Amino acid sequence: MTLPAQFAELAPPQQRSDERSSAIVDKGIAVQRCFSTLCAIEYLKSNNVGPDVIERVLLHPDLRRKFSH
Repeated sequence: MTLPAQFAELAPPQQRSDERSSAIVDKGIAVQRCFSTLCAIEYLKSNNVGPDVIERVLLHPDLRRKFSH
């Protein structure tokens, strides 16, 4: 269900679709810490992570989900 625009900010954050996606994103964050943001971007892109997710998790850590499923 999609909420009307005026209520969108009240919606809970979108959850990861599966454990595999969660593991890929977590590994991308680890790659960024150990190597570089560019390496992490390439890793995530090669695993079909969308550009909006890549930007959020690598460039805006304050917007990362607090937990994964």
